[in-house]
Amino acid sequence: MENSHTFSIILPVHNAADKLVQNLPAFLETAAEAGARVIVIDDMSTDDTPDVLTRMKAENPDVLYTTFLPESVIINPSRLRLAMSVGAKAAQTPYVVLASIDRPPHNVGWLYGLADNEIALVYGLKKGSHVIHVSKDDIEELRATITKTERKNGHGHRGSLLKMRRGLYEAVSVRREHVFDVINMFDRPLSFVQLWSLRCQVFFGSLF
Repeated sequence: MENSHTFSIILPVHNAADKLVQNLPAFLETAAEAGARVIVIDDMSTDDTPDVLTRMKAENPDVLYTTFLPESVIINPSRLRLAMSVGAKAAQTPYVVLASIDRPPHNVGWLYGLADNEIALVYGLKKGSHVIHVSKDDIEELRATITKTERKNGHGHRGSLLKMRRGLYEAVSVRREHVFDVINMFDRPLSFVQLWSLRCQVFFGSLF
């Protein structure tokens, strides 16, 4: 794929035909306006996901890039992390945005301001977007938020009350050289006690 873009938005999907029809246009519109590329990785979908992606790619050839994650003979504890890694390797852009088809951007400001940050969380708010960023040396500051919100089989992004207090971000932006460190924080199993510990860390940490 071409290397003329600044951002690549990584979207792993599985049996997400309806969500793609509903939310992918918002990603494509934002990417087109901000000069980004959307990379969708299909993890062996058995619904209409491949057909939807074929149609949308034909309609948006300069913005949308699609690939798939085949059944692997290598045992991997997380298909999600594997799909994100495939997308990140395909990106070849200075910045990678790890996103979810369930959380579409509200406006193009979703991407603005990210290019000066090595690692950032972007929050979509009613009056625009807010970015919280850290340096690569402080990446551990984001581990509690990312691990809690992107936990295995989790629903950490539900609701809109106190979004920033609860760490309910829309996406993670990271320089490509650090992206695999961040991907490693996703899709981790958590016990009930671990989850509540992380929730407390995130909530009280946001107060200071």
